[in-house]
Amino acid sequence: MTLRNKLLAFSAATSLLAGCQGASIEDLAPKADRDLPAPVLTKMKSMGMTRGSPIMMRIFKDDSTLEVWKAKDNGRYALIGSYKICKWSGKLGPKKTEGDRQAPEGFYYIHKWQINPKSNYYLSFNIGYPNSYDRAWGRTGTNLMIHGACSSAGCYSMTDENVAQIYAFARDALAGGQDAFLVEAFPFRMTPENMAKHRDDPNFPFWQMLKQGYDDFEITHIPPKVDVCEKKYVVDVAFDGDAKPDPAGACPPSTTPASLLQARADYDAQYKKAFEKEVARLERQKPATAVAQQSPAPAAKPVLASASVSGSAKAGAPVPQANPVEAASNEQASATKPAKKRWWSSFLGE
Repeated sequence: MTLRNKLLAFSAATSLLAGCQGASIEDLAPKADRDLPAPVLTKMKSMGMTRGSPIMMRIFKDDSTLEVWKAKDNGRYALIGSYKICKWSGKLGPKKTEGDRQAPEGFYYIHKWQINPKSNYYLSFNIGYPNSYDRAWGRTGTNLMIHGACSSAGCYSMTDENVAQIYAFARDALAGGQDAFLVEAFPFRMTPENMAKHRDDPNFPFWQMLKQGYDDFEITHIPPKVDVCEKKYVVDVAFDGDAKPDPAGACPPSTTPASLLQARADYDAQYKKAFEKEVARLERQKPATAVAQQSPAPAAKPVLASASVSGSAKAGAPVPQANPVEAASNEQASATKPAKKRWWSSFLGE
């Protein structure tokens, strides 16, 4: 053995020893390359999904949930995973300016170049804020992510375990040929009850615009096609002559399939009834609540001059009025309720 070969052998042996003493799972199986758990892969197969089939994600701030939907062999999407968001910052409503610590709301497309296997927050992908809608309104901000490490300053943060699965879904779909996948970020599930509850919020017109994308997916279980023109989101339209819309300019002439328009009309009719019913219920509660909060305390009973008054209680002193109890609320978590049959199920043949 030559001196050179001896040195190479010694170097290899030293490296191997060091590896045995200090190697980590990350050295042997990089976290960005780890496969989905076997039970998830089995579930995918049973639902007619392949590893590389397209995905879509939905985020709901109010119940701190991120959903992963994946295409089945019939082209419709089904829910394959639901993950608790560990932390998100700000409150319900869109992000507007750099430093406002708001997590974005809207429609965002994620391309391969946006995913980061070497993130300082375990694994991550850039959500794509500001998108063309945000820029049309002059909104600012950078590096808004879905990531691990369970910490947030305007991002959607997951546990490392959960973000590893979410990342794997994204990686496999993009590797399977999907050009970009859609992330829909909503303040809450846009049910008639939730929309009625938040109808007086200053962001309500913005949320009504987002609702079209929410509704179309609920109706079809196919991700909506989202464009921007006239500084608004437009959903599931085909522009004449393949025109490219200007986010701040007038919308080009467009068409929407007649079948979708009819499905929307049927959906909207039932939604309107449920919304108006919930608004009426909430309005009936208002007077009772106002009376309960504003009613004066019972008048103090007159005290006879000859009666003895002890302590600090003096004749004619007003009786302190009890403060109303204020129910604490947490916008980032809500109790899970048993699943109910959805009122729009007839559109999907459920």
